[in-house]
Amino acid sequence: QVQLVESGGGLVQAGGSLRLSCAASGSISSINAMRWYCQAPGKQRELVAAITSTGITNYADSVKGRFTISRDNAKNTVYLQMNSLKPEDTAVYYCNADLQRIGVSGTYRYWGQGTQVTVSS
Repeated sequence: QVQLVESGGGLVQAGGSLRLSCAASGSISSINAMRWYCQAPGKQRELVAAITSTGITNYADSVKGRFTISRDNAKNTVYLQMNSLKPEDTAVYYCNADLQRIGVSGTYRYWGQGTQVTVSS
């Protein structure tokens, strides 16, 4: 079994900061890319940021310069540092990871359960 568990969401005023964490656990052999998505009410889920196993990152234009994605490979954890938050950042944030499982061939994508981020004006 593999689980991704997010934490760090909450309510913050515009201009504030939050740090999201997503820890992968279970029978994991290795993890390739890890990503953060967001989904606002009535909207499709969209990619916020991604990071490869070697640390190469990419960001949605809307968060460039404000958000930073990072990972700790020893802890199988990905982070999203969110600064200068805006009300339009309000959404449920999900992480996902492409990983290999011990004793199982292939690469699989797993999702976390999501964490709510609310930015008040």
